[in-house]
Amino acid sequence: MLRTSILALAGLLASGTFSAASAQNAEATLLNASYDVSRELYKQVNPAFAAAWKAKTGQQLAINQSHGGSSKQIGAVIGGLEADVVTMNQATDIDALAEKGLTPADWRKRFPNGAAPYSSTILFLVRKGNPKSIKDWTDLAKPGTSVIIPNPKTSGNGRYSYLAAWGSVIAHGGSEAQARELVAKILANVPVLDGGGRGATTTFTQRAIGDVLLTFESEAELIENEFGKGLFDVVNPSVSIEADAPVALVDKVAAKKGTTAAAKAYLDFLYTPEAQELIAKNNFRPRDPVVFKRHARRFADIKLFSVDQLLGGWAKVSKQHFADGGLYDQIVAGIKR
Repeated sequence: MLRTSILALAGLLASGTFSAASAQNAEATLLNASYDVSRELYKQVNPAFAAAWKAKTGQQLAINQSHGGSSKQIGAVIGGLEADVVTMNQATDIDALAEKGLTPADWRKRFPNGAAPYSSTILFLVRKGNPKSIKDWTDLAKPGTSVIIPNPKTSGNGRYSYLAAWGSVIAHGGSEAQARELVAKILANVPVLDGGGRGATTTFTQRAIGDVLLTFESEAELIENEFGKGLFDVVNPSVSIEADAPVALVDKVAAKKGTTAAAKAYLDFLYTPEAQELIAKNNFRPRDPVVFKRHARRFADIKLFSVDQLLGGWAKVSKQHFADGGLYDQIVAGIKR
C-alpha cells in the first residue's frame, strides 16, 4: 500500500496536479503599508476581503498591516519593506514609489477615481466650548493660539493641513503672498511637529498641548470614542481641501512573492459596495454615490477644493512647497521662536 501511495504521489507531481492544488490551498500573506490614521478601517476591510477571497479561490489569506506617517511609510517600502500594496493619503508618495520603479508611472489609471477609493478632508478639533472661539483658518494665525499639526515633511495629514490653510486664502480670492503670510503665522503657532497624525492626536488629547488640532474628518468621531464624549468640539472651516487616499500595487514585490492576483483583488475590493460601506462607517468619504448618500450625515457640508483644481497639481505643489529649500522650509526657517 505504501508503494502504491508513493507511486500515486509521483504521478501527481509529474502531472503538476499536486503542485497546483497545493499552491491554491496554501496560505498566502499580503502586507499593506498604509498611513497611520487608517488602522481601524483596514482592521475591518482585511477580514472582509480574506473571506471573499477564500470563497472565490479556496485560498487562506493573511493580511498584515504597517502604519506610520505617509511619507515615512513610502520611504520604508523604497528601503526594502516588502509591501504588496500601499494605501496612502497623498499622491506624491506613490509617485515617489513609481520613480523607483516599484509601481508604474501610470498607477493612477489602474483603478477608478485616479486610484483613490475614498477621500477625507481637514477639520478642526478644539477643546470643549471652543474657549479660543476658533471658527476658520484665519483664527489659527491669531497670537496666543496654539495649533497642533503633524510635520508636513513626513505626514500626509500635515501636508494636507498646510495646503488647506494655503488654499483657503486662494479659494477666497487672495494672493500667493497672502497665503504665505497666513501659513507662516499658523506655523509660528505650532509648538511641536509630530511625525504623523496619530502622534499629533496624542499630543493634543493626552498631553493636553494646543488649543486646536488639525485632523482628518475621519478622526473626529474616533477621538471622541477613544477619549470620551464631551471633551472636544468639531469646527468646520468655511473651506477645506479634498484629501484623496490613493492606492497602488507594488508590482516588484508582488511579482517576487507570487501575490500579484491577490494584491490586485485586494485593491479592487476597496471599490465594492461592501468595502465602501466599511469606508463610510469609518467616516471616510466613499466614492459610491449611493453609499455616500446613505451616510451623508457623517460628513461636513463644506466647500472643498482639490490640489489639482486650485493649486496646480501635486507635481507643482511638491516641488514648490515641499522639496528641500521649498516654501515650507523657507517659512519654517523664517519663524522666530
